[in-house]
Amino acid sequence: MQDYDAVVIGAGLGGLSAASILARNGFKTLVCENTTHIGGCCSTYEDNGYNFDIGASIVELWWIIDELFEALGKKVSDYIDWIPVDPIYGFLTADGQRFTYPVDPDETRKVITGFCKADGPNWDAFQKLGSEAIHKAFGQIMTTPFMTFGDAMKVMTKAPGMVKLLKYMGLNFETTLCKFFESEKVRASMSLQSYFVGLPPALCPGYIAFLAYSEHEGIFYPRGGMVQIPAAIARVFEEYGGEIKFDARVKRVLMDGNKAVGVELMDGTQIRSKMVISNINAKTLYLEHIGREHLPGWAAKAISSYEVSIPAPMIMLGLDAAPDLDAHHTFCYTTLDEMNAIWFEDYYSHKLPDRGFMLVSWPTHADPSLAPEGHHILNMVTFAPYELAEGDWDDLKEKYLETQLDFLEQRFGLRDIRDHITMARVTTPKDFAKMLLHPGGAVYALQNDIMASAFFRPRLRSKAVKNLYLTGASTHFGGGVPPTIGSGIAASKLITKDFG
Repeated sequence: MQDYDAVVIGAGLGGLSAASILARNGFKTLVCENTTHIGGCCSTYEDNGYNFDIGASIVELWWIIDELFEALGKKVSDYIDWIPVDPIYGFLTADGQRFTYPVDPDETRKVITGFCKADGPNWDAFQKLGSEAIHKAFGQIMTTPFMTFGDAMKVMTKAPGMVKLLKYMGLNFETTLCKFFESEKVRASMSLQSYFVGLPPALCPGYIAFLAYSEHEGIFYPRGGMVQIPAAIARVFEEYGGEIKFDARVKRVLMDGNKAVGVELMDGTQIRSKMVISNINAKTLYLEHIGREHLPGWAAKAISSYEVSIPAPMIMLGLDAAPDLDAHHTFCYTTLDEMNAIWFEDYYSHKLPDRGFMLVSWPTHADPSLAPEGHHILNMVTFAPYELAEGDWDDLKEKYLETQLDFLEQRFGLRDIRDHITMARVTTPKDFAKMLLHPGGAVYALQNDIMASAFFRPRLRSKAVKNLYLTGASTHFGGGVPPTIGSGIAASKLITKDFG
């Protein structure tokens, strides 16, 4: 006798998206969440009147969220108040130069032409292909089950624009940028998107470069913080009768032969269901919650071969004054070579970061209500190893904070930033591992190189365990707000087909 039709492990965006669609279609659905809050790496935490985002800091490809709410028979505008963000980025160069990229592609063209006249027409070509990539190819398959080479062939027939983009699946990010742009400054200004999937330009798949165009379709921030996105989905889920159980850490998936039949919680509670949907790291799911004894040898070997993604430590600052910045996001201007060096020299050597990449998010630029009146929030994001060659994250929090504040003062020109800090919170890779059960602090779950993307990633419908489905950053097209929501939509299509 089943307690539920579906049990979902984890209240991240992918799990909530799948759960809400199932609930809308009459499935009795329970979400088991390890923590006391929803959203995983898309959430917001209150601390002394400041509301800090953890993980995601902006929304692009917003129509994926529209598609979810259409599938739910709802309007996004009834649940989320979007604030347009413009400009997209502010940039700071090593010699102190500042510039921004506006949302309007024509205005961005003017900025690019100022660096290199030849790159004006190059930008036109880049944005044309980028638009085709978003609207005729990747945007269409983001919510489509895409698990085999056969699925890829079907997509080709329905989205012929994919053919033109195939070569960028084989090229890396750096080569793609260099094919389009001549100026090192322009290339450098578009280098940060590679780390949006947790890889350096030399290893990141080439098609990711077109994220630099996708943001010109419009980017948004939800009033009240990034948690408003999972909160909206959870609200609809509960309106359709869905249940969320907090402080409900799953110990194992209950198995009947090679079939998933429910979950057991850490307190011993067993919950039976027709199917299990996992939104947690796929390596944790298969190797710990299911166990090698329930997996075919090929499956255990395959899942063990995946590398977890790079961690992203965060520093959250509460300030008593507005920072001297120009945009919601400010990027420390860094060359492609430097972006690669962060990976090959620092990350591989397990060094504490002290140079190169830093993305600063200023959410109170869009939504002042996130902080006490007259106060502001800065979130500083870098990338760093989980295991350090010298020392331990728990012992080096203060050193890391001081190093990054030095960087903020010297490279961002915020000379008096320390005078305005009212509180500082450091979230290290070890903290992410403890809080969200991310192995190795992996912010994007699994490494997302070309051989671990799309149908090379763990499948939405498990091949090894019957009645087991996966959503979230471990599967489909990886991490980020649109891809994880897309994974939930795609997984729900498979489930309703299998159990409808």
